[in-house]
Amino acid sequence: MITLTAATLADVAATTVGSGAPLLALKLSSTLLFSAATGISFIMNKIQPSQLAEEQRNATRLFKQLQTQIQTTIALGNLTEEYVKSSIEKFQRKNKTHQGKASSKGNNGWNEELERELREVVEVVKRKDIEDYERLGNIVLKINKSLAIAGSLLTGIEAVGSAFVGNGSLAAIVAVMAGSLAAAINGLEHGEQVGMVFEVYRNCGGFFKLLEETIEDEVEEKDFERRQNGELFEMKMALLLGRSVT
Repeated sequence: MITLTAATLADVAATTVGSGAPLLALKLSSTLLFSAATGISFIMNKIQPSQLAEEQRNATRLFKQLQTQIQTTIALGNLTEEYVKSSIEKFQRKNKTHQGKASSKGNNGWNEELERELREVVEVVKRKDIEDYERLGNIVLKINKSLAIAGSLLTGIEAVGSAFVGNGSLAAIVAVMAGSLAAAINGLEHGEQVGMVFEVYRNCGGFFKLLEETIEDEVEEKDFERRQNGELFEMKMALLLGRSVT
């Protein structure tokens, strides 16, 4: 709004006849508003409020997840091995999809088929999900930087051009055109929340990277007893990916 107001004043100043106080007031007001718009645009592009808001939302979700995990651990207390085995048996009876992949005894719910499937999941995540989100994130970041530089640069040009309004039509044209372009660019950058889009892509890429590392840590552990239970780990990965176990 500041940019559009300044551009309007510059346009009015260009059509003002004479060189008295009215023209000076319009030129001064336009220049001050353009200068203020340049400063605000620079600060906004530096802070990236939409990206910051998405970071705060993500942090809130993580802290809520941590809170739930702590509350669950405290509520369950110290689980005995017998309780865990009993829960797994009940889980297997209720989920017939697991019956065809029941693991051999002493392997803590793991078998070669489960390891192979999890390694395939890791390869798909590396080849598709992580690569896609990193690529899209880099594209959005470049767009955001280009818009930020262009918006601040155009408002700076407006401020200089508005100071010379009245001495020729070219200065007025430059000021008005730069003002209109700056308003459109700043509106696109902050109205479409480009910084937030980049942060969402970055968070998604980080999620799949964490998923990849979690699976690799489990399948690379040689001691089955030191791993999480295989069938429960499989269900956990399916829930994180929003898919069924099958």
